[in-house]
Amino acid sequence: MSNFPIFIVATTSVSNALADWRAQTRLQFWAALLAVIVVIVTISPIVRQLKRQHRAAQRLLAEKGQHLDTAVNNMTQGLLLFNASGHLVICNERYIEMFGLSADVVKPGCHLRDLILHRQELGSFSGDVDAYCERFLNPKGDEVRDSVISVPDGRIIRLVYKRSADGGWATTLEDVTERARFEARIEHLAHYDALTDLPNRTLFQLHAEKILAQVPGVQFAILYIDIDEFKGINDSLGHLVGDESLKAVALRLRECVGRDDFVARLGGDEFAIVQSGVGREDDVSALIAAIYQALRTPFDCRGHRLSSDASIGVWPSRRGTAPISWGCSRVPTSRCTPPRRQGAEPTEPGMETEAHLRRELERDLRSALSQGDFELHYQPIVDLRSDGIIGCEALLRWRHPLRGTVSPVEFIPLAEETGLIHEIGQWVLRTACAEAANWPSHVRLAVNVSPVQFKTQTLALNVTTALADSGLDPRRQELEITEAVLIADDDAALAILHQLRELGVHIALDDFGTGYSSLRYLHRFPFDKIKIDRSFVKEVTENSGSSSIIKAVVGIAADRNMTTTAEGVETRQQLETVRALGCTQMQGYLFSAARPAREIRTMLGSGEANREGEACVTG
Repeated sequence: MSNFPIFIVATTSVSNALADWRAQTRLQFWAALLAVIVVIVTISPIVRQLKRQHRAAQRLLAEKGQHLDTAVNNMTQGLLLFNASGHLVICNERYIEMFGLSADVVKPGCHLRDLILHRQELGSFSGDVDAYCERFLNPKGDEVRDSVISVPDGRIIRLVYKRSADGGWATTLEDVTERARFEARIEHLAHYDALTDLPNRTLFQLHAEKILAQVPGVQFAILYIDIDEFKGINDSLGHLVGDESLKAVALRLRECVGRDDFVARLGGDEFAIVQSGVGREDDVSALIAAIYQALRTPFDCRGHRLSSDASIGVWPSRRGTAPISWGCSRVPTSRCTPPRRQGAEPTEPGMETEAHLRRELERDLRSALSQGDFELHYQPIVDLRSDGIIGCEALLRWRHPLRGTVSPVEFIPLAEETGLIHEIGQWVLRTACAEAANWPSHVRLAVNVSPVQFKTQTLALNVTTALADSGLDPRRQELEITEAVLIADDDAALAILHQLRELGVHIALDDFGTGYSSLRYLHRFPFDKIKIDRSFVKEVTENSGSSSIIKAVVGIAADRNMTTTAEGVETRQQLETVRALGCTQMQGYLFSAARPAREIRTMLGSGEANREGEACVTG
């Protein structure tokens, strides 16, 4: 019993300690609960805000995804995106529509090989599937490739492939069938005569130059054929009968030649034949006899019984004879035209006389600059929207003391051959710029530049000097070049053109449609203007082919933000037609012939320009 009090005391102490622990535990629990409640109350707004932001981000992402899908599926090109393993990541609807594919097959995750096999099954792919896929899965060469392919149904597809840094690639496919046909048609119209569908002068020159460049021993002859009294048919029976008779002549010439011979229409009533495989003179004589027999045989032409005759010049194929000069497109014809009608003669006898005349002309040409025999006339260029003069083209005139006015067709080729064109060109630039500096500030000056001037590296310097000496704003200077500038060495010519563009001057492509008319020149250099040759404008109201060419050129120019000038507009009907076809400017006798500088100054300063423009356009 002596220990019982101690037990009581110990039990009491434990009970008290347990009570204290419970009290303390309850206190800690409530404190912790209170802390949790405080935390919940504090962070709840933050959580709600984060949830709102998350939902907003999801909506924004969904909207962007929807916008991307809309943009991708509304592209005019088909679009494919592959990863590095060759599996499809993105394919737009245009690609599926382009080849009539199944969306159940062509979908993300589809391998390139399966996609091409699917196209092969549906007939839109022909060829070696593995080899085609290998080009993309294991590429060699450039990271960007631009190619044109044909599909079995005849369409032409442009394929642009670009590889990404992660090993994947993107491909766009565009149906360019109509564009390709359109460009092919333009190329054909540029190299073939619209009336007879024979090769034109340009293609004839290319073929003749190719023949001339062949190895010695290849024998050939060139026949120049001038149809006699064709003007009389036009005048008495009308142009429709005249055109039909030219078609008949073209057909008969085709029937006379051999398989390897080449027939061309040079223009008007002039034709040419390159006869290949000439073994002896009798071969040429036999062809000439066949031509005469074919032309002199009567034929029906719109109710008229007609027959033709011709004068034929022959350029022999013997090596070492006087070569054809291609500096002027009409020189070969004039050299081969025989001295009497209705006959055929070789050309050598008259060449000595012609050479003497050319030497005299060259001598006079050299003295013309020092004697002041050259002068510039200026032909206004009219804007077809405002009907006012917006520029003038400087045209060179030679007043020979004995010969009178010498045509540029005669002396410009000679100046180019002798190198005198450099001095003449500098004089033209200086004189024209000094004159144009006195014109109203909105009137530009157009100056023609010879291809020969591009063979030196001083053209840009000469232009800069002329502009600086005259004070003419470079933006008012327009240099007109022909495609011949780009043919010989287009890289060098393009470098000079870019130098001129950096000066601020404008560059116009002159006589478009009469030369090689290669569309690649328009791609390689951003010309400011295309000038449509007068030969198309002359026939635009009667020849649907000319209208097609002008309309096509206007379309090409509009796509590249270029203006178009119709040259040689002489009638109101021609004016209205070129305006309707979309030309932005005109130039021709309907408004004004080329005038001396003093008359142009008066015209530009007196308001006569606007009055004449309104009268020319409104009648």
